[in-house]
Parts: sequence; structure tokens; C-alpha cells
Amino acid sequence: MFLRRFVSILVLVCCFVSLAAAQNGGKKVEIVKPGEYKAPAMNASSELKKLVDDTAKEVMAEFRALKGTEFAITIIDLRDGKKFNWAEYRGEEKIYPASVVKMFFMAALERQLEDKKVTMTTELERGLKDMIVDSSNEATQYILDVLTDTASGAEMPQKDFEEWQYKRNRVNRWFSSMGYTNINVNQKTFCEDAYGIEQQSRAYKGQNRNMITTNATARLMAEIVTGNLNTPERTARMMNLMKRDPFAKTTDADSQAVGFTGKVLLDRKITDAKLWSKAGWTSRARHDVAYIETADGLKFVIAIYTENHSNEKNIIPTIAGKVIDVMRK
Repeated sequence: MFLRRFVSILVLVCCFVSLAAAQNGGKKVEIVKPGEYKAPAMNASSELKKLVDDTAKEVMAEFRALKGTEFAITIIDLRDGKKFNWAEYRGEEKIYPASVVKMFFMAALERQLEDKKVTMTTELERGLKDMIVDSSNEATQYILDVLTDTASGAEMPQKDFEEWQYKRNRVNRWFSSMGYTNINVNQKTFCEDAYGIEQQSRAYKGQNRNMITTNATARLMAEIVTGNLNTPERTARMMNLMKRDPFAKTTDADSQAVGFTGKVLLDRKITDAKLWSKAGWTSRARHDVAYIETADGLKFVIAIYTENHSNEKNIIPTIAGKVIDVMRK
């Protein structure tokens, strides 16, 4: 009788110890915003709002098949170092981001590396580079596993799945803690489709797919550019991964350097411009977020998402070109 009670108490103690260890472990791996972090001051600009609205009207007139509900634009002017002057067209619409989500995973990983909650290895460095430079889906799957301590596999019973899904939402919690809203960044990217627990995580019919707004996308790029998310060294690392050269020789007409915003720089021979970007492209979506600097002083972020026109390569550069023309006046 005594032995039976002793065993029961021992099991109970072990359960409490395991639970405490799990909770402490969770704190150790949770992605945490820097202690000195302050959300950027966002200043709604009437001039930029007119530019965005006029551009939306002009691009619909130029591309007759493009509907007003099939694209979104956000611009952030970074020439004022103290605040983000910005404007948007449908900037709070949640849209499937395709590979643009990889920029969000990159930012989260660099935060974990800086906080020493993840250790850089040769393989992790290769995965990070391939995710951003080559936009590899396989590399992205690996990076998200590292960030969230989850892995693909068979479907799980509900209780086990809820624990798994909580960990998978780690990146979401980080962005939420910094004031990002209306986004979901907890899913892997695939060349074909998700299976098993990954499909279970999507709620089978896609209700829990990645969804991001152009406002959040532009803000993240601007926060990387201005060094608001991390140290100068890690900011430089992220910027280096997103650096594009539209004038470099390539046989890939859909590369991130020449197939999206960079196309306007190439077509107009704006050789003095500098470009950093992250594009996304599927059978339905064609997106880009870019930071552009020009020799005459322009410094701005532009996020453009388009739906149902993925093979129309000129919408994004046309929008960017109109923005450049007006901002240069």
C-alpha cells in the first residue's frame, strides 16, 4: 500500500517537473522583441495617398483586365529618418503572400540568432541564403522547423496537434508583440501541396494559410532597412541577402532582380539605383516588396501584391515606375 502511494506521488511530481521544464523551455525558445524596441512612427501622408490612389486608377486604365480588388499597394518614404511617411491602396487586405513570407521568417531567425536561442551552422547558413536568394521552398521548410521546433509528418490527435500548432505559431506571436496585425505567418511554402499535419495545420481547406497585408510587408522591409529590428551587423546581413542587381546578366526572366520591381530600373536604364527586394510568384499571385535608393535622393519601400494576373509581368514595374516619376518631381 505504501509502495503504491509512493509511486503515485513520484509520478505526480515527475509530471509537475516535466510541465515546469516545458514552460521554462518555452520561454527560452520564444522569439522576443528587443528590450529597446519601439514601433516605428507611421505618418499618413496626404501627398503619398494621392499618389497611390492616382496610380491605382492609372494602372487599371492601362491594364483593362485588372480589377480594383485584385491588387494592393503600400509605399513608405524613408527620406525622413525620424518617421515613416506612408500611404496605401487596400493595404490592410489579407492576401496570400507566396514567397514574400520568407522575409518574415528571415527576420525571425536573425532575432533568434542574435538572442543565441538558435546557433548558426553551415547548414543553417546555407538554408537561409537559399530561402532568400533563390527563394527555395525546401530551405524555407527547414528554416520554419528550426524556428518553431516543429516538423512535418502524420496528422495528430487533437490534443497533440494543439501543442504542435502552438509552437508553430511562434513567429506569429513575435510579430504580434511588435504591433503587427492582420497577418498569419505560420505555414511552410511548397512547390505542390501540403500533406499530413501541414494540411491539418491549414485546416484542410486553407482557412489557416499564410496571409499578409502590403502594409505589414512594407513595414517589415522598412524596419529592416532602418535597423529597427536588430543590430547593424544582422541588418546588413539581411540586406545583403535581399540585394538585387537588375543589370547583372541572367537567363531567368522571372528572377527577383529583373522580373518584378527591378524591371522598371532595367527598362529605363536607371543604372544609379540600388535595389533590395523579396518577390513571390505562384499560378495565381505575383508580388514584390522592394526598397529603392536613387542617386538623386529617393529612399522608399514599395509593396505590391497582385492576384489572378501572375503571368502579367508589367503590372508591378508599371506601378513602381509611376511612383518613381511622381516622387522625383
